[in-house]
Amino acid sequence: MRLPSHQDVLEAAARIKGVIRETPVHSSSALNRTVSAELFFKCENQQVTGAFKARGAANAVLGADQALIAAGVATHSSGNHGAALAWAASLRGVPAFIVVPRDASPFKRTAITRFGAILIDCGPTLAEREAAVREVVSKTGAHVIPPYDDARIIAGQGTAALELITQVQGLETIVAPVGGGGMVCGTILSAKAGGIRVVAGEPDLAGDAAASLKAGVRQPQMTPRTVADGLRTSLGELNFAICKDYGLEIILVTEEEILEAQSDLIKALSMPVETSSAVAYAAVRRGRLRGRIGVMITGGNVAPTE
Repeated sequence: MRLPSHQDVLEAAARIKGVIRETPVHSSSALNRTVSAELFFKCENQQVTGAFKARGAANAVLGADQALIAAGVATHSSGNHGAALAWAASLRGVPAFIVVPRDASPFKRTAITRFGAILIDCGPTLAEREAAVREVVSKTGAHVIPPYDDARIIAGQGTAALELITQVQGLETIVAPVGGGGMVCGTILSAKAGGIRVVAGEPDLAGDAAASLKAGVRQPQMTPRTVADGLRTSLGELNFAICKDYGLEIILVTEEEILEAQSDLIKALSMPVETSSAVAYAAVRRGRLRGRIGVMITGGNVAPTE
Protein backbone atom coordinates (compact mmCIF):
# COMPACT_ATOMS: atom_id res chain seq x y z
CA MET A 1 0.00 0.00 0.00
CA ARG A 2 1.48 3.36 -1.06
CA LEU A 3 2.27 5.88 1.64
CA PRO A 4 0.65 9.28 1.08
CA SER A 5 2.82 12.35 0.52
CA HIS A 6 2.72 16.10 0.99
CA GLN A 7 1.56 16.35 -2.64
CA ASP A 8 -1.43 14.16 -1.77
CA VAL A 9 -2.39 16.63 0.94
CA LEU A 10 -2.20 19.52 -1.53
CA GLU A 11 -4.40 17.62 -3.97
CA ALA A 12 -6.86 16.78 -1.20
CA ALA A 13 -7.08 20.45 -0.24
CA ALA A 14 -8.01 21.36 -3.81
CA ARG A 15 -10.53 18.50 -4.03
CA ILE A 16 -12.46 19.29 -0.85
CA LYS A 17 -12.33 23.09 -1.09
CA GLY A 18 -15.86 24.42 -1.05
CA VAL A 19 -17.41 21.48 0.80
CA ILE A 20 -15.47 21.67 4.06
CA ARG A 21 -14.99 24.72 6.25
CA GLU A 22 -11.77 26.62 6.80
CA THR A 23 -11.96 26.41 10.56
CA PRO A 24 -10.86 29.25 12.84
CA VAL A 25 -7.85 29.42 15.13
CA HIS A 26 -8.40 30.65 18.68
CA SER A 27 -6.07 31.49 21.52
CA SER A 28 -6.39 32.06 25.25
CA SER A 29 -4.12 34.28 27.33
CA ALA A 30 -5.14 32.32 30.42
CA LEU A 31 -4.05 28.99 28.92
CA ASN A 32 -0.87 30.58 27.57
CA ARG A 33 0.03 31.66 31.09
CA THR A 34 -0.75 28.21 32.45
CA VAL A 35 1.75 26.49 30.15
CA SER A 36 4.22 29.37 29.55
CA ALA A 37 3.82 29.02 25.78
CA GLU A 38 1.90 30.58 22.90
CA LEU A 39 -0.93 28.22 21.97
CA PHE A 40 -3.00 28.39 18.80
CA PHE A 41 -6.02 26.10 18.83
CA LYS A 42 -7.13 24.82 15.41
CA CYS A 43 -10.85 24.44 15.98
CA GLU A 44 -11.95 21.44 13.97
CA ASN A 45 -14.81 21.13 16.43
CA GLN A 46 -16.38 23.79 14.19
CA GLN A 47 -15.90 21.68 11.06
CA VAL A 48 -18.78 20.22 9.03
CA THR A 49 -20.17 17.30 11.11
CA GLY A 50 -18.39 18.74 14.16
CA ALA A 51 -15.00 17.08 13.66
CA PHE A 52 -11.92 16.93 11.43
CA LYS A 53 -13.08 13.59 10.05
CA ALA A 54 -15.12 15.44 7.41
CA ARG A 55 -11.87 16.26 5.60
CA GLY A 56 -10.70 12.69 5.06
CA ALA A 57 -14.17 11.38 4.27
CA ALA A 58 -14.77 14.10 1.70
CA ASN A 59 -11.42 13.46 0.05
CA ALA A 60 -12.05 9.71 -0.18
CA VAL A 61 -15.64 9.94 -1.42
CA LEU A 62 -15.25 12.87 -3.80
CA GLY A 63 -12.15 11.28 -5.30
CA ALA A 64 -13.79 7.89 -5.93
CA ASP A 65 -15.18 6.75 -9.27
CA GLN A 66 -18.98 6.60 -9.23
CA ALA A 67 -18.94 2.94 -10.24
CA LEU A 68 -16.78 2.09 -7.22
CA ILE A 69 -19.22 3.58 -4.72
CA ALA A 70 -22.50 2.98 -6.56
CA ALA A 71 -23.57 0.33 -4.02
CA GLY A 72 -22.62 2.61 -1.16
CA VAL A 73 -19.73 3.07 1.24
CA ALA A 74 -19.05 1.25 4.50
CA THR A 75 -16.83 1.70 7.54
CA HIS A 76 -16.55 1.17 11.27
CA SER A 77 -16.48 4.12 13.63
CA SER A 78 -16.98 5.15 17.24
CA GLY A 79 -18.83 8.16 15.91
CA ASN A 80 -17.07 11.00 14.09
CA HIS A 81 -15.77 9.14 11.03
CA GLY A 82 -19.17 7.50 10.66
CA ALA A 83 -20.96 10.83 10.64
CA ALA A 84 -18.39 12.28 8.26
CA LEU A 85 -18.68 9.39 5.83
CA ALA A 86 -22.48 9.52 5.94
CA TRP A 87 -22.32 13.23 5.14
CA ALA A 88 -19.80 12.73 2.33
CA ALA A 89 -21.87 9.90 0.86
CA SER A 90 -24.87 12.20 0.77
CA LEU A 91 -22.86 14.58 -1.44
CA ARG A 92 -22.58 11.77 -4.01
CA GLY A 93 -26.09 10.40 -3.48
CA VAL A 94 -24.98 6.94 -2.31
CA PRO A 95 -25.87 5.01 0.86
CA ALA A 96 -23.56 4.73 3.87
CA PHE A 97 -23.36 1.66 6.10
CA ILE A 98 -21.71 2.45 9.43
CA VAL A 99 -20.64 -0.24 11.91
CA VAL A 100 -20.74 1.28 15.40
CA PRO A 101 -19.78 -0.23 18.79
CA ARG A 102 -22.81 -0.72 21.01
CA ASP A 103 -21.17 1.32 23.75
CA ALA A 104 -20.54 4.33 21.49
CA SER A 105 -21.79 7.73 22.59
CA PRO A 106 -25.58 7.98 21.99
CA PHE A 107 -24.98 11.57 20.94
CA LYS A 108 -22.56 10.44 18.22
CA ARG A 109 -24.86 7.62 17.10
CA THR A 110 -27.61 10.17 16.58
CA ALA A 111 -25.22 12.38 14.61
CA ILE A 112 -24.50 9.50 12.23
CA THR A 113 -28.18 8.79 11.55
CA ARG A 114 -28.83 12.49 11.03
CA PHE A 115 -26.98 12.21 7.72
CA GLY A 116 -29.04 9.23 6.61
CA ALA A 117 -26.63 6.38 7.39
CA ILE A 118 -27.64 2.82 8.15
CA LEU A 119 -26.21 1.78 11.54
CA ILE A 120 -24.98 -1.74 12.30
CA ASP A 121 -24.13 -2.56 15.91
CA CYS A 122 -20.98 -4.43 16.90
CA GLY A 123 -18.76 -5.19 19.90
CA PRO A 124 -16.10 -2.80 21.20
CA THR A 125 -12.93 -4.42 19.85
CA LEU A 126 -11.26 -3.69 16.54
CA ALA A 127 -11.63 -7.35 15.50
CA GLU A 128 -15.39 -7.19 16.08
CA ARG A 129 -15.65 -3.93 14.15
CA GLU A 130 -13.76 -5.27 11.16
CA ALA A 131 -15.72 -8.54 11.11
CA ALA A 132 -18.99 -6.61 11.04
CA VAL A 133 -17.74 -4.46 8.15
CA ARG A 134 -16.83 -7.58 6.15
CA GLU A 135 -20.33 -8.92 6.67
CA VAL A 136 -21.89 -5.65 5.52
CA VAL A 137 -19.76 -5.65 2.38
CA SER A 138 -20.66 -9.27 1.58
CA LYS A 139 -24.36 -8.37 1.75
CA THR A 140 -24.34 -4.95 0.06
CA GLY A 141 -21.27 -4.70 -2.16
CA ALA A 142 -20.42 -1.38 -0.51
CA HIS A 143 -16.94 0.08 -0.91
CA VAL A 144 -14.96 0.20 2.35
CA ILE A 145 -13.49 3.54 3.38
CA PRO A 146 -11.46 2.90 6.57
CA PRO A 147 -11.52 5.46 9.39
CA TYR A 148 -7.75 6.09 9.40
CA ASP A 149 -5.64 3.38 7.71
CA ASP A 150 -6.06 4.76 4.20
CA ALA A 151 -3.94 7.12 2.09
CA ARG A 152 -6.98 9.15 1.00
CA ILE A 153 -8.12 9.62 4.59
CA ILE A 154 -4.66 10.58 5.85
CA ALA A 155 -4.19 13.12 3.06
CA GLY A 156 -7.58 14.66 3.76
CA GLN A 157 -6.90 14.99 7.46
CA GLY A 158 -3.60 16.67 6.65
CA THR A 159 -5.45 19.64 5.18
CA ALA A 160 -6.26 20.85 8.71
CA ALA A 161 -2.57 21.40 9.49
CA LEU A 162 -2.04 22.83 6.02
CA GLU A 163 -4.61 25.51 6.85
CA LEU A 164 -3.20 26.12 10.31
CA ILE A 165 0.28 26.77 8.94
CA THR A 166 -1.11 29.49 6.65
CA GLN A 167 -3.22 30.98 9.44
CA VAL A 168 -0.45 31.24 12.04
CA GLN A 169 3.03 32.34 11.07
CA GLY A 170 6.10 31.05 12.87
CA LEU A 171 4.70 27.87 14.35
CA GLU A 172 7.39 25.71 15.90
CA THR A 173 5.34 22.69 16.96
CA ILE A 174 1.94 21.16 16.22
CA VAL A 175 0.41 18.77 18.74
CA ALA A 176 -2.33 16.33 17.77
CA PRO A 177 -4.00 13.37 19.47
CA VAL A 178 -3.25 9.88 18.16
CA GLY A 179 -5.62 6.91 18.02
CA GLY A 180 -5.78 5.27 14.62
CA GLY A 181 -3.33 7.88 13.39
CA GLY A 182 -5.10 9.67 10.55
CA MET A 183 -4.88 13.16 12.04
CA VAL A 184 -1.33 12.96 13.35
CA CYS A 185 -0.01 11.38 10.14
CA GLY A 186 -1.72 13.98 7.97
CA THR A 187 -0.23 16.63 10.23
CA ILE A 188 3.24 15.12 9.77
CA LEU A 189 2.86 15.24 5.98
CA SER A 190 1.85 18.91 6.11
CA ALA A 191 4.20 20.15 8.81
CA LYS A 192 7.51 18.46 8.07
CA ALA A 193 7.72 20.17 4.68
CA GLY A 194 7.95 23.48 6.55
CA GLY A 195 10.29 22.22 9.25
CA ILE A 196 7.59 22.29 11.92
CA ARG A 197 7.87 19.67 14.66
CA VAL A 198 4.91 17.33 15.28
CA VAL A 199 4.19 15.77 18.68
CA ALA A 200 1.32 13.45 19.56
CA GLY A 201 -0.71 13.01 22.72
CA GLU A 202 -2.14 9.61 23.64
CA PRO A 203 -4.11 8.28 26.63
CA ASP A 204 -2.00 5.92 28.68
CA LEU A 205 -5.00 3.56 28.81
CA ALA A 206 -4.87 3.38 25.00
CA GLY A 207 -1.13 3.71 24.54
CA ASP A 208 -0.63 1.20 21.74
CA ALA A 209 0.90 3.82 19.42
CA ALA A 210 3.59 4.71 21.95
CA ALA A 211 4.18 1.01 22.62
CA SER A 212 4.41 0.30 18.89
CA LEU A 213 7.04 2.95 18.28
CA LYS A 214 9.03 1.84 21.30
CA ALA A 215 8.96 -1.81 20.19
CA GLY A 216 9.46 -1.07 16.51
CA VAL A 217 6.54 -3.39 15.75
CA ARG A 218 2.86 -2.43 15.59
CA GLN A 219 1.11 -3.47 18.80
CA PRO A 220 -2.52 -4.66 19.13
CA GLN A 221 -5.37 -2.54 20.43
CA MET A 222 -5.51 -2.16 24.19
CA THR A 223 -8.71 -2.86 26.12
CA PRO A 224 -10.95 0.11 25.20
CA ARG A 225 -11.30 1.84 28.58
CA THR A 226 -10.16 5.43 28.13
CA VAL A 227 -12.65 8.30 28.33
CA ALA A 228 -11.17 9.51 25.02
CA ASP A 229 -13.55 7.33 23.01
CA GLY A 230 -12.22 8.48 19.63
CA LEU A 231 -8.74 7.17 20.49
CA ARG A 232 -9.62 3.66 21.63
CA THR A 233 -8.66 1.93 18.38
CA SER A 234 -5.19 0.77 17.39
CA LEU A 235 -2.66 2.54 15.18
CA GLY A 236 -3.13 1.64 11.50
CA GLU A 237 -0.46 -0.02 9.36
CA LEU A 238 0.11 2.93 7.04
CA ASN A 239 -0.02 5.22 10.02
CA PHE A 240 2.55 3.20 11.93
CA ALA A 241 4.90 3.35 8.95
CA ILE A 242 4.58 7.14 8.72
CA CYS A 243 5.02 7.65 12.47
CA LYS A 244 8.00 5.29 12.63
CA ASP A 245 9.71 6.90 9.64
CA TYR A 246 9.19 10.36 11.15
CA GLY A 247 10.33 9.33 14.64
CA LEU A 248 7.14 10.68 16.22
CA GLU A 249 7.34 11.69 19.87
CA ILE A 250 4.26 10.59 21.81
CA ILE A 251 3.37 12.00 25.23
CA LEU A 252 1.15 9.73 27.32
CA VAL A 253 -1.47 11.38 29.54
CA THR A 254 -3.69 10.08 32.32
CA GLU A 255 -7.48 10.02 32.44
CA GLU A 256 -7.45 12.73 35.08
CA GLU A 257 -5.26 14.94 32.91
CA ILE A 258 -7.59 14.44 29.93
CA LEU A 259 -10.70 15.44 31.90
CA GLU A 260 -8.97 18.43 33.47
CA ALA A 261 -7.73 19.57 30.05
CA GLN A 262 -11.22 19.21 28.58
CA SER A 263 -12.71 21.30 31.38
CA ASP A 264 -10.07 24.01 30.98
CA LEU A 265 -10.55 24.17 27.21
CA ILE A 266 -14.33 24.40 27.42
CA LYS A 267 -14.06 27.25 29.92
CA ALA A 268 -11.30 29.13 28.10
CA LEU A 269 -12.59 28.73 24.54
CA SER A 270 -16.34 28.72 25.31
CA MET A 271 -17.05 25.88 22.90
CA PRO A 272 -17.68 22.13 23.04
CA VAL A 273 -14.52 20.01 23.16
CA GLU A 274 -14.43 16.21 23.10
CA THR A 275 -12.28 14.26 25.52
CA SER A 276 -10.25 12.95 22.55
CA SER A 277 -9.55 16.55 21.49
CA ALA A 278 -8.42 17.47 24.98
CA VAL A 279 -5.60 14.91 24.80
CA ALA A 280 -3.48 17.26 22.67
CA TYR A 281 -3.65 20.09 25.20
CA ALA A 282 -3.09 17.62 28.04
CA ALA A 283 0.08 16.51 26.25
CA VAL A 284 1.29 20.12 25.98
CA ARG A 285 0.95 20.47 29.74
CA ARG A 286 2.44 17.09 30.60
CA GLY A 287 5.35 17.52 28.17
CA ARG A 288 6.01 21.12 29.25
CA LEU A 289 6.23 22.12 25.60
CA ARG A 290 7.31 25.67 24.86
CA GLY A 291 7.27 28.15 21.98
CA ARG A 292 4.59 28.80 19.38
CA ILE A 293 2.44 25.69 19.38
CA GLY A 294 -0.52 24.70 17.23
CA VAL A 295 -2.96 22.45 19.10
CA MET A 296 -5.50 20.38 17.19
CA ILE A 297 -9.01 20.52 18.66
CA THR A 298 -10.25 17.58 16.66
CA GLY A 299 -13.94 17.50 17.52
CA GLY A 300 -16.80 18.89 19.55
CA ASN A 301 -19.49 16.25 19.33
CA VAL A 302 -20.46 16.02 22.97
CA ALA A 303 -23.87 16.06 24.56
CA PRO A 304 -24.72 19.34 26.35
CA THR A 305 -24.32 17.63 29.74
CA GLU A 306 -20.85 16.17 28.98
